[in-house]
Formats: sequence, C-alpha cells, structure tokens
Amino acid sequence: MAWRWAKAERKRIDRNSPKLLRFLLVLAVCLIAARRTTAHPGIGIVMDHRGSVFYTDLSNVWRISPDGTKSIVVRDVHTHELFLDADDNLFGEHLWYQVEATNHWLHFIWKLSPDDILEKSLPTRAYPQDSSFARDAAGNMYWFTVGPPAAFIRRAPDGSIGRVGEYATYHDVKWLKATSRGDIYFTDDGDLRRLDSDGKVSTLARNVGEAAGNWIGGIWLDARARVYVAVWGARKVKRFNPASGQVDVVARSKAPWGPSGGLVAPNGDLWMLETSEKNSVRVRRLSANGGERVF
Repeated sequence: MAWRWAKAERKRIDRNSPKLLRFLLVLAVCLIAARRTTAHPGIGIVMDHRGSVFYTDLSNVWRISPDGTKSIVVRDVHTHELFLDADDNLFGEHLWYQVEATNHWLHFIWKLSPDDILEKSLPTRAYPQDSSFARDAAGNMYWFTVGPPAAFIRRAPDGSIGRVGEYATYHDVKWLKATSRGDIYFTDDGDLRRLDSDGKVSTLARNVGEAAGNWIGGIWLDARARVYVAVWGARKVKRFNPASGQVDVVARSKAPWGPSGGLVAPNGDLWMLETSEKNSVRVRRLSANGGERVF
C-alpha cells in the first residue's frame, strides 16, 4: 500500500539526508504517496440485514437504500475498506498525511450505528498497523506482517496477540477476507490462497490476475462458500469453488470500468463496486434473474 512504501522511504531519508534536503525529499514522497493512494481503488462494499448497501468512493461513504435511493452517510473519510458486524454497525477509517507541523500519517477509526449515530476514535499519529477490517464471527482481527518471520497476526477481542501461518512462504500479500470461522482468503503475488483456521496455507488458484501488473481488488464469499475475486486489471469478477476447483468468470466490466470489490446478496444478486481508469466510482447490480442496474 502507498503508506507502507512512504514509511520505508521516509526512514531511508531520515537516516541519510541533511535537514533541509530531508524536508524537501519527504515532501516529494508525500506527493507521490498521495498520488499512489488516490490511484488505489477502494474495495469496501457491504450489505446490512435490512438490504441497504454501503460503499466507499475514497472521499465519502454512501448508502443505497432498498428502494434504490443514494445518500452520503459518512462524509470526508478516506477509507478503502468497510466492515459490518453482526449488529449492523458499520466500521471504516480515515487516513491522511499531514505535512504541516507533524509530517506524519494520521488516522482514526469510525463507527456508524444502524440508527446513523457516528462515533470516531481519537486521531492517531501513525498509519493503521495494529487493527484491521478482516474479522471473524468471534471478533478476532487479522492482518499480515512481512516479519521476519512473515505471518498473519490475530488480535483477539481481549487484546491478546497471536501469530498464524508463520511457517509458510509468502511473496506479496494484498487484501484479506476472514470468514466467520476464522479462515483467511488472500491474494499473494497474483495467486489466490487460503489460511485455514488450523494454520495451514494452501493455494487455490494461480495467476488470478492473468497478466503481470493487473491490479486485484477485494475478495468475498457467497452463502455456498464460493470465493469471488475482483480482478480490476482484467475487468472480471472470478468465482472459485474450493470444493471442486472450478473457476468461472461471473461478470465483466466494460472500459473504462473495472471491478474493485463486491458482495453476493442473500437473494443471489451480485453487487459490484466498479472504479474507472480516472478513479470515478459506481455500483452495478447483476440480478440473479438476469437484470442489471447501475447506481
């Protein structure tokens, strides 16, 4: 992610540069990181128990009500991911870089209740590194660390930390999806992989992106435990059946759009978060009966 790259660059600059040059170099890093972050599509799209769909456009969080009405529910937040808990509380973050005074990444976590009460944590002078929106039904959070050794970190609701999958080999881990039972699906250098709740890592499909450099977005599951991956670079949504190994392309986007996230509704409708080559955002619904609507 852009902030991880920027952090590494800033450490190198801080070690090796005089004060004035250091400031100018840090400013350049910030501008490049901002461009990278802007060009990095959001993957957050979720549906609550009432059938409302929430999604991010990296500037605001929107709600599509069951009647199709669109409205902004959380303004001025830069969040790539969204998470809904079992009680329909919606979680996201706001991440930004402040050059003046601090020269640091800052972020806060926000929560929107089902009755639209918004709460925000205090801003933290750091980018998110000890929490995530990949969570299981027990409330455990999961994120990946390059180590050494590389592993997934599991943070329990009581704050205790554990490491899982630390004996596997990883290459370039990106987005994660935690199931209710604690299995983790993730992309790793273009491959779709799974970390079982017992700590075993397996590869479900190779070369999901189809071509080097094709950006791969969000991962989600349907009620039959089939795994979906948004392949923005190939303009496809792919579905993988872990039981049979079957792979299907279930949706395609037309240029300049590509899928960056999605969900499958209880009635079987496929909702796709689509991002254009110029970072415009829209939502497209493919109904199980063959209909289509763009929001």
